[in-house]
Amino acid sequence: MYVLLGAHGNITSRAARALLQRRHPVRVIGRNAATLAPLQQLGAQLAIGDAQDTSFLARTFEGAAAVYAMIPPDYGAADMRRSQALFGTAIAGAIAQSGVRRVVNLSSVGADLPSGTGPIAGLHEQEQRLDALPGLDLLHLRPGYFMENHLHAAGAVAALGVYPSLESPDVEVPMVATADIAAVVVRELVQGGSRGVLHLHAPRRYTFRQAASILGGAIGRPDLPYVQVEPEQGMAAMMQLGFSPDAAGRMAEMARWLSAGTHATLPGPAEVTPTTLEDFAPRFREAFDALPRTAAA
Repeated sequence: MYVLLGAHGNITSRAARALLQRRHPVRVIGRNAATLAPLQQLGAQLAIGDAQDTSFLARTFEGAAAVYAMIPPDYGAADMRRSQALFGTAIAGAIAQSGVRRVVNLSSVGADLPSGTGPIAGLHEQEQRLDALPGLDLLHLRPGYFMENHLHAAGAVAALGVYPSLESPDVEVPMVATADIAAVVVRELVQGGSRGVLHLHAPRRYTFRQAASILGGAIGRPDLPYVQVEPEQGMAAMMQLGFSPDAAGRMAEMARWLSAGTHATLPGPAEVTPTTLEDFAPRFREAFDALPRTAAA
């Protein structure tokens, strides 16, 4: 039995489907049975409950051959780091109580740093919590910037004719498609073998200016400009989307860290994943084309 947290997310849902296709027993954890119904229909067991509840998680982890762990991001939390700590402490406690031995933990590039990285600092703390558990066969995955994050810009591109974001236009950033992360999750749950830290990134790095050009090309706008917005503007836009002021501030801090380029050298082993941003660009076109006609005019 493989147990996966965050089953409604891009990575976990893909990993669960791949495991089920290979006829592995799968249990997925979430709050809402309705959102997990498609996985249940494919044969997954559902564990519906609160991922900040240690006892619930421990019962769910019992008997698992391996667990895929991740901290669900709560962008509406008044104190995002406290929310991360509550999830992280519950997950670590449940792993210890359940006796599960193999854990693949979703972390992030930058998680080697204790501060200055926005929400990634919370993942640094979680790595430390799990590292402190004795006898655990543990792998921390540290992927780069999710290519799927670019999909959130489709509406702004349609409305404004530019790609606006907080990051510096000309600093190269490691990026990765969540489908590639999911493939590594499946491999490491089933085959095991890797321990410690593993960075994941595409065959090349991209600046946000290059990303705007590549994604713009997919919608017939290869000259799509990239505009670096001021932190106050970016935070205000995030809060309009439901981010708490604290979460918006932490995302702005992460953008500042990415813009500083201190991630140029990744501390630890790295795996080059197959999907390039050019390969991913049709997904951006799909998101753009799915916008209401008035927005995409």
